[in-house]
Amino acid sequence: MTTSLKVDWLAEEGRRLEECKHDNPFGVLGVQVQGDNCVVRVWMPEADEVVLINKKSEIALSNPNHPWIFEAILASKPDQNYRARVKRGGIEHTQYDPWSFREEWMGEVDRHLFAEGNHHHIWKRMGSHLCEREGVNGVMFCLWAPNARSVSVIGELNSWDGRHHPMQKRLGGIWELFIPELKEKSLYKYEIRTQEGHCYQKADPYGFEQEVRPAKSSIISKLDCYKWNDEKWVENRDKSNPLDKPISVYEMHLGSWMHGSEDDPFIESNGNARKPVPAADLKPGTRLLTYPELSEKLIPYIKERGFTHIELMPISEHPFDGSWGYQVTGWYAPTSRYGDPDEFRAFIDKCHTEGIGVILDWVPGHFPKDSHGLAFFDGSHLYEHSDPRIGEHKEWGTLIFNYSRNEVRNFLVANLVFWFEQFHIDGIRVDAVASMLYRDYLRPEGEWIPNKNGGNENTEAVQFLQQANHVLFEHFPGALSIAEESTTWPGVTKPTDCGGLGFNLKWNMGWMHDMLDYFEIDPWFRQFHQNNITFSICYNYTENFMLALSHDEVVHGKSHLLHKMPGDDWRKYANTRALLAYMWTHPGKKTIFMGMEFGQRDEWNVWDDLQWNLLEYEPHKGIQRLIDDLNKLYKSQPALWKNDFDEYGFQWIDCTDNKNSVISFMRRENVSGEWLIIVANFTPEAHPNYRIGVPVEGFYKEIFNTDSEEYGGSNTGNMGGKNSEKWNIHDYKDSIDLSLPPLSVLVFKHETSKI
Repeated sequence: MTTSLKVDWLAEEGRRLEECKHDNPFGVLGVQVQGDNCVVRVWMPEADEVVLINKKSEIALSNPNHPWIFEAILASKPDQNYRARVKRGGIEHTQYDPWSFREEWMGEVDRHLFAEGNHHHIWKRMGSHLCEREGVNGVMFCLWAPNARSVSVIGELNSWDGRHHPMQKRLGGIWELFIPELKEKSLYKYEIRTQEGHCYQKADPYGFEQEVRPAKSSIISKLDCYKWNDEKWVENRDKSNPLDKPISVYEMHLGSWMHGSEDDPFIESNGNARKPVPAADLKPGTRLLTYPELSEKLIPYIKERGFTHIELMPISEHPFDGSWGYQVTGWYAPTSRYGDPDEFRAFIDKCHTEGIGVILDWVPGHFPKDSHGLAFFDGSHLYEHSDPRIGEHKEWGTLIFNYSRNEVRNFLVANLVFWFEQFHIDGIRVDAVASMLYRDYLRPEGEWIPNKNGGNENTEAVQFLQQANHVLFEHFPGALSIAEESTTWPGVTKPTDCGGLGFNLKWNMGWMHDMLDYFEIDPWFRQFHQNNITFSICYNYTENFMLALSHDEVVHGKSHLLHKMPGDDWRKYANTRALLAYMWTHPGKKTIFMGMEFGQRDEWNVWDDLQWNLLEYEPHKGIQRLIDDLNKLYKSQPALWKNDFDEYGFQWIDCTDNKNSVISFMRRENVSGEWLIIVANFTPEAHPNYRIGVPVEGFYKEIFNTDSEEYGGSNTGNMGGKNSEKWNIHDYKDSIDLSLPPLSVLVFKHETSKI
């Protein structure tokens, strides 16, 4: 190359770097070999002077070809870790040259696995990583943006100016840059220039921490530094089948369970007061509790109530509180509203220490259009479908992942592994599965695209869910994977090798709606709706069901559980107790939303506290005692959970007495052969002589009664139990004559015989 051509080439390269149009800075900057010599070029926008510090010598660099490209010709290669002393605006500093660290970070095997969608630990390559390269500490940045013209790291280190740190494009649309001496907790984003010249500032899709909303920057954060104390918990979890255990889940939203006061800021262990995070403008003077405070307040509360798990509404970072967490922008970052990632790890660790499992809501069905998020990420529809007929939820104002793209599936599947591996969670509840399975979900005719076979099934989403569950159980065999799926899609909880979706539990949405419809009507009319309380058994063994009374049922004008019930307050409380007890004795695992455990009156408000003041009143305290005792009963009686998914576990005694709205049934388990009898009266009328058949003679001890005065009832019952009599009814030779309280559920256990 002649001198004039070289000058023109360098001037053009400098112009492209300056205008953020360069995708190959390594081809220009750093050490460039030229015959027997080498050229060192340092990119330093707006610098006045740059001096190369090489070994023990100093060489002043010149900028003849472009004002910001400083260079010198050397007879031999400089030190691997040469430094540059820079004067800019009268300020002098010394730094390493980022473009001297040229070794690829994302290797060939990593790229191959990512491209085929099978890199289950891709977050260990993508994102920002505090590491050492060639003896120098710094941060390695790695991003997938195949359609970008250029990508730069911006942040506090360069005054958010994208001209300073252009990244190198590698094979597969991967961009890399190592920035020496950058520290933990530094803020950063990626500045992406599109082929059309548009400029976007994006948070890191694989960022491990983000600023507290409304700020949107990613934060450089360490991984694998927390010292866990739950090795035995995780080992025991993954050696056992969770479906063979009692599972009662407390679904909750951390930010609205309880607030703190700005007048009482949280004091950290080092004695420093943490700056409070406001809860919302609607509650002046309040602040969100921190993860450490939640450890102190929430975990003892859950343990006292006897729940086996908590389910947290989405913890992944999200910009808008009003989305409840379901519009995620930081997929690999627990929200900073309550603290940093290690504080969240400590919260989960403490849960495990106290015997409480942790389930997270996971939202792979859609993502928001926020400008710093995944939408139109590199100037193309990278993560979403380009056609809104398959790529957008218009009713929700969100975008749908393109599950047919390997790298997008990899992003999500690895995210699933990330939460289990990095935060030791015990399960996921996958939100809005039906919206993923059907191309015409909430879409009028003509606004959706059939699949290649002309149907409405989203086959790409099906394959994604199968892959996600297969990978999850391959890595964590004792995990819970729960589908919120509201249709009759077959095989939701069947293994993937049998053609199923691979979940091990499915929310029983049919039971939930039938029961709420039933309990909302006046008890006199319930005789015409007996099918509501019995129909669930007809399909109970088609899937592995979890019964759920969720947050969706106590918002948007639906009233909270207590206020769904008809009648005066006494009837409201009694109905609530009866519904909860029927739920706990019906086959299937259990989930209720926070506030139901003590009879919250107001609808749930994401910006408000639960109504803790209600516990000053005995009826609400009674409902809380009921939940405590239901969980004790549930965990102590294997018949209530051991055979949840086996027809042996349930048998009707009588479900035909619609005139009295009474049902009776048995729960059984096949290991010890123990069994229970449950009788429910769903009218406000007492039945002092109500006879049911029993399988063997003997004494039937009343071990639970929702009408106990302890729970706020009238204390009607059976004086501790009843002896059977030779009275043929319900196809049994023996029977017991019971006193059924109004709006009640009773549980009996045979004391001396086994079935």
